Amino acid sequence: MTSGTNEPLVEQRADPFIHKHTDGYYYFTGSVPTYDRIELRKSKTLEGLKDADTADIWFKHDSGPMSRHIWAPEIHYLDGKWYIYFAASEEEDIWALRPYVLECTGQDPLNDEWQELGMMQAADGDDKSFTDFSLDATIFDNNGKRYFCWAEKTGGQFAASNLYLAEMESPIKLKTVQFMLTTPDYDWERVDFWVNEGPAVIKHGGKIFITFSASATGACYCMGYMEADENADLLDRNAWTKTRHPVLETDYEKSIYGPGHNCFTIAEDGTTPLCVYHARDYEKAVGEPAVVPKTDTRPHDEIVKDPLYDPNRHARVLEVKFDGQGKPVFELY
Repeated sequence: MTSGTNEPLVEQRADPFIHKHTDGYYYFTGSVPTYDRIELRKSKTLEGLKDADTADIWFKHDSGPMSRHIWAPEIHYLDGKWYIYFAASEEEDIWALRPYVLECTGQDPLNDEWQELGMMQAADGDDKSFTDFSLDATIFDNNGKRYFCWAEKTGGQFAASNLYLAEMESPIKLKTVQFMLTTPDYDWERVDFWVNEGPAVIKHGGKIFITFSASATGACYCMGYMEADENADLLDRNAWTKTRHPVLETDYEKSIYGPGHNCFTIAEDGTTPLCVYHARDYEKAVGEPAVVPKTDTRPHDEIVKDPLYDPNRHARVLEVKFDGQGKPVFELY
């Protein structure tokens, strides 16, 4: 594990995701600054991910679906196969983000061929899921059921981004209609944009915690979580409670700005839970953007200040501790 969160695990990789596989390797992916491809790397140690060779396993299309904003890939091993879930929009409509699925044709995800399975499918009779701006999907199992959790806006680009949850029928289709897990209720979830996104799951002491990120992608970006009993009906709104305040946010003294969009993994000791998240080490987004949408008509000096196109959101690591009530504590150090 890195010696401190001020030392990035992997530079310029936002929305980090790590899967610790049964072969003993850590598999890492995340959003590349150009938002144009999906990259994988692996290492026996977390530190080794820093300089590990990378494999570009898939590239965006030139036009149509999956041709712009390739965001937040996650790699999962389900039912004996590798899958990658990611969001993508279209060159012709850059905010038309939807969730897509790739399947590896073999057991070596860095070298074997990946095939496109298309967009994630809603359950039969569900006419709401994935019909608008949808992204940041994650997957978890509980009590013999597999769940799909994602962020979706309804009502256009500037509507609220909510988190939804559904049971899965297969790796590419939902079994149940969407259930709204959380909507931005508090002031810390509504800075610049009303946002709940980037869900990640950790279990402890008979509880399930779904962390999520809130507000815009600058220094106001922060994390909260939803909590439920692992034996509860997870598709029942009354099973869940939300943190009243953020549990991870900008720390000016430590120069950690806009921490969020995390995942969870385990340290090399096999027991210590880790939170892998992204953050910048400065407050104001600076420099040229990694990509400027062709349809963006804003003045140039406004575009370069857009946090979304500043490439320096670095993947970082912190140890997850638990308080006397069994709730996770995210402490920067």
